[in-house]
Amino acid sequence: MTITEQCVVALTWTLKDTLGEELDVLDEPIEFFVGGNDLLAKIEEALQGHEAGDTVDLHLEPQDAFGDYDDTLLFLEPRHLFPAGLEEGMGFEGLPAGCTPNAPKDRLYFVSDIYPEHVVLDANHPLAGIALRISMKVHAVREAEESEVGAGSLGTGFFSMQVTPEPAADAPGDDTPSTLH
Repeated sequence: MTITEQCVVALTWTLKDTLGEELDVLDEPIEFFVGGNDLLAKIEEALQGHEAGDTVDLHLEPQDAFGDYDDTLLFLEPRHLFPAGLEEGMGFEGLPAGCTPNAPKDRLYFVSDIYPEHVVLDANHPLAGIALRISMKVHAVREAEESEVGAGSLGTGFFSMQVTPEPAADAPGDDTPSTLH
């Protein structure tokens, strides 16, 4: 079967920056829904017509990958609103109450700097502003099931910084965002 819109493809890849530094390696095949939200548009476009066993090499400029770096997605927030064990690199789904009210609610935020009184949070994708080279291998292609087409995703979130609202698992009255790391 060849890759077309609304199918499922199992991929492995090596992702590098334009200087050849390895950024991510996917050694074991993972399934992605083609025609939905799992893959970047340029990746889906490049995969069209390929089949199991094929390799695809692709160069992505920032606007075709994770976008240009947007400094309006940096937020300086009061340190006391975050857990005591806060570390640089930690990620949060959304921001706690008391933070910048107009900050997007449906983003992942990463701690970039910690100061005694403030925390700098970054809602840019960690690869924003970087041109990328991706070398992919197609391991399998299958027809998508009706439920997969309806969902538009298999839930593989590597290419997204959006969070899907879930019922709160935190204690009632706890406004601390869910920690990813």
